[in-house]
Amino acid sequence: MKLPKSIYNWISITGFILAINSLIIILVLFLFSLFSEESNAYLGLFIYIIVPGVMVLGLLLIPIGMLIQRRKKDPAPETAGKWPVLDLNQKFQRSALIRVSVITVILLIISSVGSYQAFHYSESVEFCGTLCHEVMEPEYVTYQHSAHAKVKCVDCHVGEGAGWYVKSKLSGLYQVYSVTFNKYARPIETPLHNLRPASETCEKCHWPEKFYSRKLRTQRSYLADSSNTEWDISLLMKIGPEHSAHGLAEGIHWHINKDYKIEYVASTNDRESIPWVKLTNVKTGEVKIYMDEENPIDDAAIDTLERRSMDCMDCHNRPSHIYKSAPDFIDHALTSGNIPSDIPYIKFAAMEALKVPYETKANAHKEIYTTIVGFYKDEHPDIYLKEFTKIQKAIKTIQGEYDKNVFPYMKADASRYLNHIGHLESQGCFRCHSDRHKTETGEVISKTCENCHSILAQGFANETAKVPLTNTMEFVHPVDIRDTWKTAMCSDCHKTLYE
Repeated sequence: MKLPKSIYNWISITGFILAINSLIIILVLFLFSLFSEESNAYLGLFIYIIVPGVMVLGLLLIPIGMLIQRRKKDPAPETAGKWPVLDLNQKFQRSALIRVSVITVILLIISSVGSYQAFHYSESVEFCGTLCHEVMEPEYVTYQHSAHAKVKCVDCHVGEGAGWYVKSKLSGLYQVYSVTFNKYARPIETPLHNLRPASETCEKCHWPEKFYSRKLRTQRSYLADSSNTEWDISLLMKIGPEHSAHGLAEGIHWHINKDYKIEYVASTNDRESIPWVKLTNVKTGEVKIYMDEENPIDDAAIDTLERRSMDCMDCHNRPSHIYKSAPDFIDHALTSGNIPSDIPYIKFAAMEALKVPYETKANAHKEIYTTIVGFYKDEHPDIYLKEFTKIQKAIKTIQGEYDKNVFPYMKADASRYLNHIGHLESQGCFRCHSDRHKTETGEVISKTCENCHSILAQGFANETAKVPLTNTMEFVHPVDIRDTWKTAMCSDCHKTLYE
């Protein structure tokens, strides 16, 4: 095939080499990905984004070089700036047009398929979670152990529509810059103030109009004593109304009742302190303002702070990235049997090993092993000899649970990412339901336990006290703290790891 003389210049030749080599690399990598059993985020990045970008650059360099070359050979002012003339009666031009058209169609098909694959790849969980491995490791690992593990990241973080897709890609450009130049925060700050409203994401699957039934929840915990004494409590969570005919007029999900609008102002960026709450009855127009009497805020300050309408994320702030505290994930492992609960003092030994922060995972694994083994060797050598195999199994489980919930490099753990469901390790519900938030007439947002749940059973294993389904009982703390639990916040004592 005879090529025009103008193509023989270093710019066009460079572009031609880049385009051909890129095409070959794409084909080779694509075939490799088809027959490879292991998934690799970086392979997809090269196949669908980086190498195609180099190929497009090469294709652009070819005509640019030809144009520059022609201008060098024909600098006459009378022809400068004139468009070339296409005459299909000339066989050379006709053949050249056919060849260019065929090549263009082929490249368009390839680029269309590549663009489609690039779009889907950039929307995949693998792309979101593994490409920036160290930065996104906490989110990716906790996501895999959440109730939303089968839901794509973009379904919640982006949602439907071209507008938010474009916003997410523009945001992604800054994230790439942050990772490249080490500008990102450790840990990543939450809440995300530019997150899409829950009504446009969460409510695509979770209907506010759906009447949620009440739910029985049983929690098993273990004391840090010689017997790892088991403590159980069963709660009837009042998620919805007692009778479905009542709709959202009662129950925890009353907060999303469309007949009411709840607004609040947080005095901190993390929304942990909420001094001002406004309740509006949409039907009647009645308005109530609740102010925290121990943390008052004036009107001038309210005007300078973000006023937010309450939605799902204000309580369900960790729907997919849940970081369990050390007591929580150790209790979970004991309940599942992955840590044998018949090893004396194993809960105590585990908490001793996990009560200090570690700089790296490798260091954490080493110190967890050393601390637990040292505890048994020094304090209970007879138990260590008798239960050696079980203790070794327990140590491996503790290390594994640590890896699922604590990420030293990103400084991410349960103390940095508080869960607002409940009130045990963070103020959670008590940010508003504190008995301190009052209207001018003295009406309070109640802290009463029965607002959200009834205790149906509680106590040590085989000594559990129970009441009928329609009744409730007063909470009994497994360790005698008298009535302190009635006046203090649970989180005052149940501080999460490394706080």
